[in-house]
Amino acid sequence: MINIEALSCVADISRYQSRINGDKTALVFEGRETTYAEVEKRACQIANGLINEQCSPGSRIGYLGKNSDSYFEVLSGTARANTVIAGANWRLAAPELEYVLNNAETEVLFVGAEFYDVIELIRSSLTSVRKVIAIDGGHSEWQALAEWRDAQSDIDPMVPIDIDDDVVQMYTSGTTGHPKGVQLTNGNYLALLNQAANGGWADWQSGESVIVAMPTFHVSGSNLGVLGMAQGLKNIIVKDVDPVVILDLLEQYRVRYAFFVPAVILFLNSIPGVQNRDFSNLEMILYGASPISQDVLSTAQGIFKCKFCQVYGLTETGGAGTVLLPEDHEPSRGKLNSCGKAGPGSQVRIIGAQAVDAAPNVVGEIAYASACLMKGYWKNDEATAKAIVDGWFYTGDAGYLDEDGFLYIHDRIKDMIVSGGENVYPAEVENALADHPAVADVAVIGVPDEKWGEAVKAVVVLKPGEKVNEADIIQYTKRKIAGYKTPKSIDFVDVLPRNPTGKLLKRELRAPYWENQERQIN
Repeated sequence: MINIEALSCVADISRYQSRINGDKTALVFEGRETTYAEVEKRACQIANGLINEQCSPGSRIGYLGKNSDSYFEVLSGTARANTVIAGANWRLAAPELEYVLNNAETEVLFVGAEFYDVIELIRSSLTSVRKVIAIDGGHSEWQALAEWRDAQSDIDPMVPIDIDDDVVQMYTSGTTGHPKGVQLTNGNYLALLNQAANGGWADWQSGESVIVAMPTFHVSGSNLGVLGMAQGLKNIIVKDVDPVVILDLLEQYRVRYAFFVPAVILFLNSIPGVQNRDFSNLEMILYGASPISQDVLSTAQGIFKCKFCQVYGLTETGGAGTVLLPEDHEPSRGKLNSCGKAGPGSQVRIIGAQAVDAAPNVVGEIAYASACLMKGYWKNDEATAKAIVDGWFYTGDAGYLDEDGFLYIHDRIKDMIVSGGENVYPAEVENALADHPAVADVAVIGVPDEKWGEAVKAVVVLKPGEKVNEADIIQYTKRKIAGYKTPKSIDFVDVLPRNPTGKLLKRELRAPYWENQERQIN
């Protein structure tokens, strides 16, 4: 249960839980267990260490490491010092990491062992970094986290914190252009906790286990740990998204709550023997970040035999947005293709032509308003002003609301295909293709076409052992969607490019077809 009244900022989470659950396990990582009392002590030590490193309120503290208990200890410490943790996507190449760390004006950088080499390579270019701390130790020059931390005072520094102060800076995935730093405040997180407590999707039972498997540089991974710690749960942290390891941990710790992106659910469904595992304590699986096919969902429902709940949100909305509650997953409700309704304290609009609200079932741009909404993009007032207008965040997603207020997403607006003057939203085509019994994964893109301007192309991954030809899949699709929406060609590949959150990198798929074109649309 979330006691909202006990929290005035994120730093209060470890303070509060150490008082009421001090001897209970907060974090579990590769067999290592940390109590809430130990998290509180280490939060104070890390905060005092940062203060001793001359980090003032608002200083950005970089974190480059895979999922571990250390991330949540450092997050608790940065929040206590009223500094801001800026997690970097460890899958980025060296030049991209250099950009993110410099853009954040990182002052102290925590680095995991897997990334010592890349930071050594760019260290001289990280102009604002004064100190690098080796999370896992073993570096000849950089002080180990445990050594540095344990040399600090464990007395709470009691730094004043305002609700509008930034606490986390997340970077957008950067599928186009440079990533932007999303400023999430203490107020955003308190609003998220309030929505979880009152929205029917994450008001959890203290002492139970939650598995944190999504990357912590992403809002889904970081938020899940914050939600778990705020409610006194045992947070089972997974270093890498390994389906076999995840299944083992679900059984071993009798996990009650989880969040997975649909791609991970697909992987879990496919592990041999998964049907024979014991998931009897599992109460709910949250999912989001990308669409899920009904086949993947129904298979998972049969395997895990628990409630499923979809959360649609963006980094900019603090991960919150709309919720498709477990009861709305009943096929008789007819809402399975939707993303649910706006959560408590949130509003969703569809902006149509002439910037006015679209009628029900008419596609437009999805706009969102809530106390979870980011403060803005870090040192990018122009981008912030374009994204947030009169308190509404323009998501860049195309969708519609039905008569009951349920949100349906068609696609990213920028991904829309215009073929022969008709608008085609790839997600609609992908949903049709995903129902084909031989299709495991699919992406739809627009490619240059001399006659129609753009033509619809599908890139398909077949299920193991399946054989089907292009004509069969196209004919199948014609039975489900309008002729102008059906793919004109099919490419078969072994795997689709995705970022760590499971989102398709459609720019990579499009690139070969548009290589010699002056524009990316015709």
